[in-house]
Amino acid sequence: MSRKTWFSIRMRSAVSGVHISGAEGIYDKNVISNIVKEYTQRALIHDRGTADEIRLTIEELKEKPKHISSLPLYTLNTRNPETAKKAALEILTSVGITERAIEEAFKALDIGFTMRGAMLMNIEGVRLEPDLLRGIRVTRMGITDEAAKDLASKLGRLGLNNNTVKEALILASKVHKFRMVLGEICISDDPKYTTGYVATRAHGYIRLPRIKKRGVPYGGRAFFITGGEVKDLIKYLQRTPVLIRTVKPCIGTLKLKDILEHKASR
Repeated sequence: MSRKTWFSIRMRSAVSGVHISGAEGIYDKNVISNIVKEYTQRALIHDRGTADEIRLTIEELKEKPKHISSLPLYTLNTRNPETAKKAALEILTSVGITERAIEEAFKALDIGFTMRGAMLMNIEGVRLEPDLLRGIRVTRMGITDEAAKDLASKLGRLGLNNNTVKEALILASKVHKFRMVLGEICISDDPKYTTGYVATRAHGYIRLPRIKKRGVPYGGRAFFITGGEVKDLIKYLQRTPVLIRTVKPCIGTLKLKDILEHKASR
């Protein structure tokens, strides 16, 4: 039996040089044309404007994707940026990240400039990525057809079956399979999307509504890391292909104390 061929498909679009949308996944070669059409339509029909530049990368994977499970998903009913940031602080400090590091991450995410990739910070708040202006972009991740159906069903029951939630969960699930990563915080750069998230291997993926005010056009990601070689982590984030094959529970709104007491199954 011949080996299955997988392709990484990545899309980035911009208006007058300003990023407006992106998408990516790992797909069988038989659906490439359909995915290219879907991604192009997403670039051309977007709340932030119609793209005048669309970049598509289609790359055959030489390495067989690793199968992983998704992080479990929860939501906290945070009422405003202050309560969302307080919740993020409590969750991330519970896994050993210092308050200083978390505060430095929030400062960097609030300066009005969105990096192309994520920040890498140690638990004391020192930036470790080679290019502090670009950051590290996580690529080459996807989900199997069966798992995608399962995820859509679970998110659908919560009213969350949309590309924004699904793609962020897939990305976070890849990131947190690498043992160096202790936690993550993410704020969308979409001015109309005000729900951010924190993620840890111990607790899962935790949605934080109203983490920023509506109309704020910037955001970003920070990964908090400890131990190991940074170059090995970067290689994994950028080059190692992974596919989600198993979907963990997606649960509705919980209280912060329930999140802190919960430990996600590995």
